[in-house]
Amino acid sequence: MENKSLDLVLDIKVNVAVQLGSCELPMREVLALAPGTILQLAQKANEPVSLHVNQKLVARGEVVLVGDSFGIRVTEFVGRAK
Repeated sequence: MENKSLDLVLDIKVNVAVQLGSCELPMREVLALAPGTILQLAQKANEPVSLHVNQKLVARGEVVLVGDSFGIRVTEFVGRAK
């Protein structure tokens, strides 16, 4: 019975997002954003990106190229027993 219960949730779609970095700006600068604006992020280029599932941090990893698209190689899980 346990496997059937688990099967019910395994096909549920969840939102997966990768956060490259962040910064804090005064609203004045946010309102002044225009095409071509460059924002400097707080993270360094060699720091891992964050992988979020339904807005919850679950892993960190590094950005990779997959053909013509970006991907993420997971390097560590957060808050999960190994």
